[in-house]
Amino acid sequence: MEDKSERSRLAVPATEAARLLLGSVLTHDDGGEPVSVRVTEVEAYMGDVDPGSHAFRGRTARNNTMFGPAGHLYVYFTYGMHYCANVVCGEDGHATGLLLRAGEIVGGVETARERRNNPRTDLDLARGPARLAQALGINRDLDGADVFAAPLRLELPAEPVPADEVSSGPRVGVSGPGGTVEYPWRYWLTGEPTVSKYRPAQPKRRPAAGATAR
Repeated sequence: MEDKSERSRLAVPATEAARLLLGSVLTHDDGGEPVSVRVTEVEAYMGDVDPGSHAFRGRTARNNTMFGPAGHLYVYFTYGMHYCANVVCGEDGHATGLLLRAGEIVGGVETARERRNNPRTDLDLARGPARLAQALGINRDLDGADVFAAPLRLELPAEPVPADEVSSGPRVGVSGPGGTVEYPWRYWLTGEPTVSKYRPAQPKRRPAAGATAR
């Protein structure tokens, strides 16, 4: 049975929901060993007021899930090789969500290791959004999936993480204005070793003289 009270807790802008999602546990049970991640880092994206958001210029086939309702996964494919997962927040029709940026695998560690090709340390199993999605076995087939219904299960903490235990700063790898200090919408559990390293977006290189641009 759907827990409407849990879903309603996410029906707020992503910047408000960040402290609620930090420390939550997301489980994916695809019929094998369930894998669970404790979320330690997220990034908020705020739709048409956010130049870093996929929904800044409006609704498309790719970003349709972002427009609600809350409590569903928005999964996208990036760099031709990686999936990333977001939990949709806010009111239906307003594209706001939280990218699951990093976490600690707390269940199904062996399966997560296999999916991640046995990294040197378990701290790297879900350190970064693509790694997190890979460890959980998330791909575009789960775009639009309800995080409160099988094969997913999101367990929110009883209370949001206290503000003094959360750090914030610019988002990772976001180009243009959305990646500046004016948008300190990356949130993480202070001191948590699974949090990813901050990297600004790399400037686009111009073709050298005489080169042919692709």
